[in-house]
Amino acid sequence: MYLRHILKEVLIFSLLTVTTQVGGLVYLIYKLTANQLKKRRVEKPPFLVGLFIFLLQYFFFTLVIIPPIAKQFGRVPMPYFATKDNSIKPLTIFTCLLNRQYVKPILKEQIIHTAKVVAKEFPNTRIVYLDANFPFWNGFPLLPHLSHKDGKKLDLAFMYKDKVTGKVINGSPSFYGYGVFEAPQKGELNQPTICRKKGYWQYSFLEKITPQWSKEKIVIDEQRTKRLMQLLAKNKRIKKIFIEPHLKTRWGLSNYKKIRYHGCHAVRHDDHIHVQL
Repeated sequence: MYLRHILKEVLIFSLLTVTTQVGGLVYLIYKLTANQLKKRRVEKPPFLVGLFIFLLQYFFFTLVIIPPIAKQFGRVPMPYFATKDNSIKPLTIFTCLLNRQYVKPILKEQIIHTAKVVAKEFPNTRIVYLDANFPFWNGFPLLPHLSHKDGKKLDLAFMYKDKVTGKVINGSPSFYGYGVFEAPQKGELNQPTICRKKGYWQYSFLEKITPQWSKEKIVIDEQRTKRLMQLLAKNKRIKKIFIEPHLKTRWGLSNYKKIRYHGCHAVRHDDHIHVQL
């Protein structure tokens, strides 16, 4: 029984650390607090009460403690929501609550500036970001990404619109931003098929586990997405941009050398834009 308890605690700590970077540490603090109360013969709280206390501690660390410490590591959080003067927001607040929105200050500045330009040209437009990096330590992986571990990377959602009305949609057909692809059309280079034939099973895996029900209602806005890509590619601070080759050709972006192919070892990039310093 004791061994089972230890394994359970290790598993919880590991999962919280892998998914949030700091959740495991907060859990240790919570357990130490609980043990001190136990020594003082304070009755153990019910499970739901204990969970509530842990979540309060976790959110306090995430929203109050971590940002100023992360700044000492050279990383700052992306905006939590859009405002009148800020045209960028996360697709879901869970990105922020899981500490996956940290970047180098210069990357944040460039993306916010780009968002202002896009919003000026296309009113009511918001740039929607997906995964960035964790707040601390170069080399700590942001799973399942391969390279989001130094504060220099950020994923952005494509621009979308309502298929029927053409109304701007500042969101994504996927609830988490990935897995709903803008697939190659007939006559275009089909890199997903090439990678699959080479044995890279993971390349299109997200499509198999992501609901596709919004795909017929929410369609890509090629005009705004292309403009966003152009602005990013012209930015001297931005060094690399990853999308699928067929989209680079389809959108007339072949002259931009910064826009590259990422390789079969990664996953498809016809559902989002990868930007890095």
